[in-house]
Amino acid sequence: MEIAANDISQTLCQSVAEAAGLGRPLQLCGSGSKGFFGRRATGTPLELTAHRGVINYEPRELVITVRAGTRLAELEALLAAEGQMLAFEPPHFGPSATLGGSAACGLSGPRRPYAGALRDFVLGVTLINGRGERLRFGGEVMKNVAGYDLSRLMVGAMGSLGLLLDVSLKVLPLPETERTLVQACTEAQAIERMNRLAGTPLPLSGAVYDGLQLYLRLSGSAPGVRAAQTQLGGEVLADGAGFWRRVRELEHPFFDNDRPLWRLSIAPGAPPLGLPGKQFIDWGGAQRWLLVEQPTEQLAERLREVAVQHGGHAQLFRGGDRNGAVNHPLPGPLMQLHQQLKLAFDPQGIFNPGRLYPEF
Repeated sequence: MEIAANDISQTLCQSVAEAAGLGRPLQLCGSGSKGFFGRRATGTPLELTAHRGVINYEPRELVITVRAGTRLAELEALLAAEGQMLAFEPPHFGPSATLGGSAACGLSGPRRPYAGALRDFVLGVTLINGRGERLRFGGEVMKNVAGYDLSRLMVGAMGSLGLLLDVSLKVLPLPETERTLVQACTEAQAIERMNRLAGTPLPLSGAVYDGLQLYLRLSGSAPGVRAAQTQLGGEVLADGAGFWRRVRELEHPFFDNDRPLWRLSIAPGAPPLGLPGKQFIDWGGAQRWLLVEQPTEQLAERLREVAVQHGGHAQLFRGGDRNGAVNHPLPGPLMQLHQQLKLAFDPQGIFNPGRLYPEF
């Protein structure tokens, strides 16, 4: 199925080439729904939301190619009409959120540990590099990569490597039914249960702990979900869909707070961290949200040390000083690799300078 839309990519190529020639930094601007994320943006704004629409959709092949300015809500409605979904469950953080913003930020929702991250579903991308050249990486089938998978490199790069024009994604069928079970337990019990259940064939698609109760989402065939419910026990949550939407959008009561919000991505089996502040556990134990008072540099260092001790990293997700070290500092060799990639894709350093790290 082909859906026509105006292609303004040539105009964007010309704008980038002009900026590169002048050495003028550009701030790549989508809907702004994720403007709070990452370090503070700088540069001349370049509006991207007009580059929208579906280029190609093959429901039977479970593949869709979409311009980056397309709204997530429109994309998900189109897929739902065919009984399909974005399995990585991207957070919107606003009604005008776009696919390009989600890809640039690399954000996935509660289904991530069980279905895969956004990066896992990217088949190919078209982008404009820092010279104003239009490049295509990957394709529209699963086995299309020989050598470096540069298309997935763009996911989470915060627009620092290139301007995304379109993205090809694998999509999945919607589950026949879903049910959410609630069990009261301690934090240690919740972590143990989430990790134990992750190693079973149960149709688990979400597991979070809010400090008092463990929430388990089951997705799949009706008989399979009923059998899993019988095995697991617990109370059925009446508005399961609403609960998971609030978790995905950080609208759960836990997040209704102006204090700085940290995200620790660690090994899912890590024990309770014993850190100051309120915690919320998602991704079956692998994502620990932490609300703290206005952080000091000493607290930031402590959080990063704890994350490293448990095989991960810590990120200031929302609030706090957006001009500081928002993302976990990289070791020297890894930072050098990032800088080399930046130089290859954006030799003049015009794309979103400083948005990801101060160094580029």
